[in-house]
Amino acid sequence: MSENWTEEELKASVDVYVEMHRRESSAQAFTKKSYYEMLANRFGRTPKSYEYRMQNISYVYALQGRRWISGLKPARNVGANVIRVLERLIADSEGQHIGSSAAFEASVEKLRKNPPSLPPKGNKKPPATQSSVTQFVRDPEVVAWVLATAAGNCECCGNPAPFMREDGSPFLEVHHVERLADGGEDTINNAAALCPNCHRQLHYGAQKQKLAQELRRKISRLRLTTS
Repeated sequence: MSENWTEEELKASVDVYVEMHRRESSAQAFTKKSYYEMLANRFGRTPKSYEYRMQNISYVYALQGRRWISGLKPARNVGANVIRVLERLIADSEGQHIGSSAAFEASVEKLRKNPPSLPPKGNKKPPATQSSVTQFVRDPEVVAWVLATAAGNCECCGNPAPFMREDGSPFLEVHHVERLADGGEDTINNAAALCPNCHRQLHYGAQKQKLAQELRRKISRLRLTTS
């Protein structure tokens, strides 16, 4: 079979990934290999090739600051055009658009390894695009309760808020340990008050999944469920 993947094949791979991601998020048992074999029988590639493609999809999730499927470590060897297609297909499969640009983040990541030798010209009048973004309706009482409980200190590193707001309150950000985009609930059992540094680390850090586990162990309410 041709090495070029059709959009139909990419869509089938994304749909399978999204299904496995949802199953993992809800603690439902599944076997990755059976999904790879199903795709292999349908399209004629090897199961291993689909496993690697799943790792490419994990890379898109990582670029979006999201949790990827355990055991499918992000594989970065994928072109920007394919990343754009995968991100679009993920949004279609999940029925939501979270407003990130994985292709842009991938380009920045690549350029960091070999930055331009001369200052780039940039754009004096950068073009603008419009797109619809999925926004979740959050409960302000949950945010207020979590911030009040933190009492001005980051619940991850324990340091005081980095600065004060104009109204004199400490600036902390409320983070959902299981992202709402990944099916997480908007309750105090899934929310923590963090400094911006810890918040970004929990989205984009190399050890973000380990840090999330440590946060659950540290904060007792995060080990509880409301179901």
